[in-house]
Amino acid sequence: MSKLERTVGPIGAVLGGIAIVGAAFAAATAATAIVFARRVVTPEPDREDDLRIERVDLAAGEVVLSGSEDARMRGRYGLWFEHDSGYALVGDVLHDDGHRVRRVVESVEFGRLDRAARGRISGWVHLGPWEVAERYENVVVPTPLGPAPAWFVPATDAAGAPSADWLIVVHGRGAKRHEGLRAVEPASRAGWSSLLVSYRNDGEAPASEDRRYGLGGTEWEDVVAAVRFAVERGARRVVLMGWSMGGSIALQTVLRSDEVREHLVGVVLESPAVDWPDILRFQGRALGLPAELGGAVARVLSAPLAGTLTGLAAPIDLEALDAVARADELHVPILLMHSEDDGFVPIDGSRRLAEVRSDLVQFEVFEGARHTKLWNHDARRWTMLVHDWLAAR
Repeated sequence: MSKLERTVGPIGAVLGGIAIVGAAFAAATAATAIVFARRVVTPEPDREDDLRIERVDLAAGEVVLSGSEDARMRGRYGLWFEHDSGYALVGDVLHDDGHRVRRVVESVEFGRLDRAARGRISGWVHLGPWEVAERYENVVVPTPLGPAPAWFVPATDAAGAPSADWLIVVHGRGAKRHEGLRAVEPASRAGWSSLLVSYRNDGEAPASEDRRYGLGGTEWEDVVAAVRFAVERGARRVVLMGWSMGGSIALQTVLRSDEVREHLVGVVLESPAVDWPDILRFQGRALGLPAELGGAVARVLSAPLAGTLTGLAAPIDLEALDAVARADELHVPILLMHSEDDGFVPIDGSRRLAEVRSDLVQFEVFEGARHTKLWNHDARRWTMLVHDWLAAR
């Protein structure tokens, strides 16, 4: 055997081993991407009680929670406990020693907080429209998939007549109509009626055949139906408001529906999902997954075989969901609010949208607030922004 043959042999073995390891890594990444992609489009089951309730002193109006990012968020929040069998409203942090967080208990709406062992923090502080309005209606919006429940909170104009200005509120992924109740009070004071809608696969509206989220690419049809409902009830001017994935849904409604454009005078976005590939990369990194996973997940969702891999009825066209790339098609003023410390949907997509359409977008940056919890973190500023922006319309 020549010297060259003796050298090439070990090198070939090493390269072969590397190839096997590389193939195994690629296969593992692909499998992880499929699992992640399926998770992104599948409605979540009941939320997990991820906080330990260490101690409750109702006489003093205090609760001690195990230390976590959620437990130490500043502001007012809902505290659901014991698998949502109880609910309390908690106020700001009193003390945080790094391991346990002591917070104010403002009220216990139902359940036995003093006997609870586990719970979870929620951005929702209102259990229903009766907490934010003197009058409201339970209504039904006829959507392409069937009747979808909604709450309608009427407002009056300056002359005392029913307002023809309607704010249509679209909640985010894994949430329900309650998420938007924070907007009702400032909207009503500004003379805007509020319609808080449900949409396909959110657990209230009819489910689609595949029972999967379209990340805005299918749900927008239900918002078009809500606008049609509003117009039939007397609306002449409409503003769409969306939280998180609801922001993506609102933007897709604007970009895809001429019918909506006829009545639309503005859009309000709170922690919106503007750039899905960027969001997928961010969330993958947050979970400690490979950097390239976000791109792999995006390819899975867009692939012709997406249905086989994720259960989707059709692939999701992520390019069509890119509001920044289609920003020149936007035509109405936008109030865009996002936090530097969102922790779930990075602010970068919002910042890019604000930059490319600075002529339309009023961009309000918050600090310290977590995802969709800007109101909780700074209710005074958030409420003033929404009220003043709607009043200016």
